[in-house]
Amino acid sequence: MGHRPKCLLQLSGKSLLERQLEALSQTQLAPLLVVLGHHAERIQQESALRYWGARVVLNPRPDDGHVSSLRAGLLALPLDLDAVMVVLADQPLIDAQAIDALIQAYVSRPVGTKMLQPTVQDLPGNPVVFSSEVATQILAEDGQMGARQWQKAHPDELYRWKTPDAHYRLDVDNEQDRQTVESLTGQTLLWPSDLSRSHTKQT
Repeated sequence: MGHRPKCLLQLSGKSLLERQLEALSQTQLAPLLVVLGHHAERIQQESALRYWGARVVLNPRPDDGHVSSLRAGLLALPLDLDAVMVVLADQPLIDAQAIDALIQAYVSRPVGTKMLQPTVQDLPGNPVVFSSEVATQILAEDGQMGARQWQKAHPDELYRWKTPDAHYRLDVDNEQDRQTVESLTGQTLLWPSDLSRSHTKQT
């Protein structure tokens, strides 16, 4: 968003990154990894990373897109995990309850499925959850293989979990998304002072 790290947008005084880490820390998920690429130096200044015990993983090739960040994170995870949840840092209304609902849906998923994706009115949402076997399969392929590519290659192993919770569909990519968040929460998404346009113009 204007060459600024949108995970540092603040809602009710907390950055989107902090809100996600706080929600995740209230669930059974562990360990917590935060993959950074562009703006990594600025984002690492956030005290929330240290407060919630998140481990930072740097993507050496952020210009390669989301797939490169996913693969960097998977490479840094322990080998003995039951499953992996990939959470986006720009989903302001994903809370611990939404995370727990995903976990329970994954645990009770249909036999033979290995990845869960929430769907709202048949539209895909996030976060996604997948088995450690899927993580291994993704890393075994070339650098173009990510979660979306795996889904296309294994459609019968994807569980499209239907939910009415539109929060799984909401992320913040543009001004319209910011207005949607404001209409739902009554709160405005604000940039920290050093990233606001007024501050940028003054400096």
